[in-house]
Formats: sequence, C-alpha cells, structure tokens
Amino acid sequence: MDRVRWRTGSSRRGRPSASGWLFYFMWGLLLVMLVRGVVYLNERGEGKESGQTQEAAMTATAGEEGVQESAEPAIAQKKPVQDKPASGQAAAGQEEAKSAKALSAYDRMWVNVYLTEEKRIEKMPIELYVRGVLAGEMPIDFELEALKAQAIAARTYIYKRLLQQDRSGLGDEAKQADVNDTVMNQVYVSLSQLLSRWSGTDKEANLAKLNEAVEQTKGQIVTYDGEPIQASFFSTSNGYTENASDYWDMDLPYLRSVASPWDKTISPKYKETVTMSLKAFSAKLGVKKSAVSQMRILDTTEGKRIKTVLIGRDKFSGREIREKLGLASSQFHWTILDDEIRITTFGYGHGVGMSQWGANGMAMKGQTADQILAHYYTGTKLEKAAGLLD
Repeated sequence: MDRVRWRTGSSRRGRPSASGWLFYFMWGLLLVMLVRGVVYLNERGEGKESGQTQEAAMTATAGEEGVQESAEPAIAQKKPVQDKPASGQAAAGQEEAKSAKALSAYDRMWVNVYLTEEKRIEKMPIELYVRGVLAGEMPIDFELEALKAQAIAARTYIYKRLLQQDRSGLGDEAKQADVNDTVMNQVYVSLSQLLSRWSGTDKEANLAKLNEAVEQTKGQIVTYDGEPIQASFFSTSNGYTENASDYWDMDLPYLRSVASPWDKTISPKYKETVTMSLKAFSAKLGVKKSAVSQMRILDTTEGKRIKTVLIGRDKFSGREIREKLGLASSQFHWTILDDEIRITTFGYGHGVGMSQWGANGMAMKGQTADQILAHYYTGTKLEKAAGLLD
C-alpha cells in the first residue's frame, strides 16, 4: 500500500513532544497492567477457565492494509446490559462490589473475543478491544483524525452489539464469545502481535499513536435519535457512498449516499481491472455464455453503482455480480475481447457508511474526527457511551 503522510500530534502544527509520546505509550502499558491485574483477581475468585482470560499470546488475523469493509448489519432486539448484583454474603464480595461501584457501567463492559486461529476466547476491557480493532482495521500511517474516527466507529459497533446481546456472525465454536477477530465482525489484533509488528522507534511511535487515538476518543460513540448506529465502513469509495437500502435489505436514515471525492486521488484501491474467460464468467453467474455479449445495465443507484444488470433473461443486482465474481466494487464497466471479458471496478468495498480512505483525505484537508463522522453518517451526533448506560 502506498504510504501517506500523517500528523502525530493533537494539533496540526506537527508531531508531539517526547513527553507526549511517553504519555500515550505509558497509557497503553497501564491498560495492559489493568487487564492482567483484573484477570488475576478473577481467576483467583472464579477458578481459571482455560484460554478465556489470557491477554498476551494471540495470533493476529489482519495486516497493515486493514480490512476492506465492515460486516453486513444484523437486526437484533435491544437487550440492555445488566450488571450482576453483589451477593453481600462475604467480605470479599462486599469489597468487590465497592470497587465495582467506583467504576461506571461503561468501564465495567468487557469484550469476549474468539480467536479463530487459536480457537480460544480472550477477555478484555472495551477500550483495549477498541485499540486492537483500530490496529486491525486501518493503516497506522493514516492521519490521526482519521484513526480517531475509525476508533469511534469501532467502539460504536461493539457497544451496540453488547447492548443488544447480538451474536450474529459467530459459529458454534464461538457461541460463548461476543465477537470473533475476523471481518465477520471486526478484525482484532492483540498486544503481542502489535509488539512484534514494528521495531525500534517505529514501535514506540506507532503504539503511542494508537493509544492517542483511543484515549482522545474514550467512551465516544455515534448515535442517531439517542441510539448507537450501525457504524458501517469500507475501504474506498467510487466518489460517493451508497444508500444502505441499495446494498442491504434495510433502510437506515443515517446511512445515506454522500459525496466522497478524496478517494480517487489518494487511494491505491480506487481502480482495478480483472480479466476472466467468458466461460468462467458465465459459470460463476449461472448464465449461458452466449448471453454475456448482450449484458446491459438497467439502472444505477444514488451512489453511482450498478443496481440491476440484465444478462439474457436473468436479472442480477450489482451486489450479486460483485459477490459472485469477487469484484472490488459494484460500480464497474466491461469490455469483451474474443473469448475474454475485462472488468474495471471503481472503489473498494460495499460502499455503505464511512470510507476509510475518504476519512483520511478529509483529515489531510484539516477536518476533525467528529466532522468526518458527521459527513459519512447523516444526521448523527457524538455522545458518551457512559452517559447512555448510567
């Protein structure tokens, strides 16, 4: 991936001082110490459950490129999180209850992540989970404000999921978890993987940057009419985002098509061309090879992507074509040459919600995280998750 310039300070005047780097680096280490300390106490009081509360030994599932798009939204009934009352039968239980009361309901939210490679569940505080997701979902060389926007989107996703007790996207082996560490939910990268990803001064600077993006947005989520949104995102737009109703079978008022002109000039994934035989093309779509030459577009979406294609007597949505052929986007044009078809796509991902490269482009122009989120999620606002829970 082409590298883009990034600012490392909270202002646009340059990088933070050495003391600034040290603050965010130490903040990350304190988070880890908190996890391990609470895990130790939990294990002493409840008995050690194999593989469920270990923080450090984990294999990452994402590279520096990040994922291409968020998972498809699932409809789930809202079930408020219930805090377990203290029994009051023992002094230890009473002390634990007093400690719990010192924290907000939000601070007591923990995430159980199923690690697909290791086939075990790892448990951590929500903010530590957000940092791991940020590392998996967005390149570290993006602008700080873009990283902050991604952190807020990631936090909104898991907060909404925990609040609704949503278990969509999980297989039977992960039914005791809240999420897994893949694109079926959100990609999560562990501390051990982060520490081995970089070396020297890059390690210190990159970890500090991740910590800074999480700490500066702590507890912030995106809401619509007081409820956390489905914070969908994807890699690169074709110049516009897509209405949710044009790609998924749901109409969400905050997932509307908006312009995203920044992607074209900065994203290496903006345009892609693939070539395949007409035989392979027709087989993947289940149509006659002779009908491919008559393929035509019937209509397009508000986001300038293909809505419906006619091939012979068969109609396909742009999403169907994209997914059956494994294309980068549902905006494409094609050329037939002899026994081959050449398809050129524009954009990368489903196109719904926040464009990651668009967010980075906005940040490069001086826009803040809250401005980025307000642009891509129509009619929304930022709120403190703690306030909604408490």
